[in-house]
Amino acid sequence: MKNVAVIGAGTMGNGIAHTFAQSGFKVQLIDVSEIALKKGIDTITKNLDRMVAKARITEAQKNETLGNITCFSNISEGVEYAGLVVEAATENIDLKLKIFKQLDEACPDDTILATNTSSISITQIAAVTSRPEMVIGMHFMNPVPIMKLVEIIRGYNTSDAVTKLIMDMSKKLGKTPVEVNDYPGFVANRILMPMLNESIETLYNGVAGIQEIDTVMKLGMAHPMGPLQLADFIGLDVCLSILNVMYDGFKNPKYAPCPLLVNMVRAGKLGIKSGEGFYDYSESRKAEKIAAQFSK
Repeated sequence: MKNVAVIGAGTMGNGIAHTFAQSGFKVQLIDVSEIALKKGIDTITKNLDRMVAKARITEAQKNETLGNITCFSNISEGVEYAGLVVEAATENIDLKLKIFKQLDEACPDDTILATNTSSISITQIAAVTSRPEMVIGMHFMNPVPIMKLVEIIRGYNTSDAVTKLIMDMSKKLGKTPVEVNDYPGFVANRILMPMLNESIETLYNGVAGIQEIDTVMKLGMAHPMGPLQLADFIGLDVCLSILNVMYDGFKNPKYAPCPLLVNMVRAGKLGIKSGEGFYDYSESRKAEKIAAQFSK
């Protein structure tokens, strides 16, 4: 179990790879895009540099962490010796089912297959493999190197032994694992997403503005980040996808995504990742803020 393959070098994938590598695991970071792999390693390096600057790790520990990561653009080569694979691809059921079929064929028979999905059924994913008892959910929180929680989701067939092993491994990563059962949204998003959706509904219905809604929740409810800013941070497309999974899974109108959220995603306003969501994250806006600071 000292060899861990991570599928996807995006925000979650590179964070998961960083966390395992810093804990001494040999990590095979896999992505079909060479550009994504380079960007992922660059992100990990910047985050490690930040930790060195804050004296949380040494330069030697940074170099050791980076040395524990090897990049691959081919799944079969990357998972050849993996004891655990953590899939962190886009939150799309068809893509995940395709990846797990590939993993089942390419991985050794004793490899545990985990998914970082934030809402999709573990049981459904496991059903496309020949090893459903060895498929489990490991839902890390973003940013992965900092956030302590990992939701450990048991599918219908996930074995007790696999669950215990993944719970123990999560603790070795310095995380706090919480075991939950396989229902749409699990625990974190089943509670969080309706709150974010209701915040968007509140804006959509003209009850208050963006800043006002976020200020009420930050100062009144002691949230570190307002719900609309948090939605931007998560990605509005991800929020929409999770809400759709819960709406389809429960057939309950309380999970139906707000029309404003649907339209913003259609318009490409996805939050931080696109440069604009409920807030403006564009380079021009950043330049305005910097200029304003120097003009004071």
